[in-house]
Amino acid sequence: METSLQARLQDWRRHLHRYPETGFEEHRTSDFAATILSALGYEVARGIGGTGLVASLRVGSGTRAVGLRADMDALAINEQAPARTHISLTPGKMHACGHDGHMAMLLGAARELAEKRDFDGTVRFIFQPAEEHGRGAKAMMADGLFDRFPVDTIFGAHNMPGMKAGTFATRGGGIMASEDNFVIRIDARGTHAARPHMGIDPIVIGAQIVLGLQTIVSRNLDPSQSAVISCTEFLTDGLRNVIPSTVTIKGDTRSYSREVQALLETRMREVSEGICRIHGAQCTFEYTHEFAPTVNSMQWVETAARAAASVAGIDAVDTDVTPMMISEDFGAFLQVVPGNFMFIGNGDTGAPLHNATYDFNDDILETGARYFAEVARLALSSLGHQHT
Repeated sequence: METSLQARLQDWRRHLHRYPETGFEEHRTSDFAATILSALGYEVARGIGGTGLVASLRVGSGTRAVGLRADMDALAINEQAPARTHISLTPGKMHACGHDGHMAMLLGAARELAEKRDFDGTVRFIFQPAEEHGRGAKAMMADGLFDRFPVDTIFGAHNMPGMKAGTFATRGGGIMASEDNFVIRIDARGTHAARPHMGIDPIVIGAQIVLGLQTIVSRNLDPSQSAVISCTEFLTDGLRNVIPSTVTIKGDTRSYSREVQALLETRMREVSEGICRIHGAQCTFEYTHEFAPTVNSMQWVETAARAAASVAGIDAVDTDVTPMMISEDFGAFLQVVPGNFMFIGNGDTGAPLHNATYDFNDDILETGARYFAEVARLALSSLGHQHT
């Protein structure tokens, strides 16, 4: 008897959950996906950007192509769920973000499209490594992803705990933020704690910088825009009775556009260097772009919403969800290819993402798989009409 789609998806998802692998180490995971996709009749290319893979299927005479993406990597977290039958078998690693579920949904969509072949054009399933630290998408593109496997549009999704199971949410424009990291090093002059006048105190300077950075969003950014500047580490080489010589401040910023990213970087540098200069200290300022903002194209938001409505009903689809300050490596793809990123409700599972007790909700696997299959069909149909 043919195994039901739901049962097959659950088996796949739980297998992936048992064998988590972190960024650029997803060899077993990639092998697992490639074996299934090859058996379904897809043309599979391996080793793209390290452990990434692309599986392609062409049906009919259409010349357009759609990309569907899933992330493969797990997190360096020790799973705390001893009663779970499919608990991670790799100490110190677990799928605490649901990438196991994302892969299973995409494999389910691949199975449905391979069996029905009810589309005209090419569908490419992109299994991406190293999403968690924002390196995998760039690695795949640097390895020629879109040159070797061109697509006209691309779709991705992420489960969302706390959002009603099986519902969908997206929006046009920025849906998730960029993540930029910064390091500010203050080189001053250490001295005895009892003789502060003999030195230049980097702790006082650093404290002024931390407070000064907090004025950038409130006084330099248009109030209609959103951004966050967070100082998360304050490190010194001092002791209880020693004023230090150096202070290092680390943290990150979040925003939804390149223009805001540029403003934050410029003003943070000016504030940090200016305060150091006033006090006679040296400032070294570093600012790196880790994640691009995830910015959806309105055309493909509408296509994604139609696909979600056909699967879950129109009342289960929100097309104006509030943007989130979390970051997602999919944003790097959307800087090159237009498309849409969708949230899929994971229900009230009792644990947030990146928690040691988190688990993906198997009840939404089939919904997600059917969504991905349908959005591929609708996107190819739309592209075909544009072409003619």
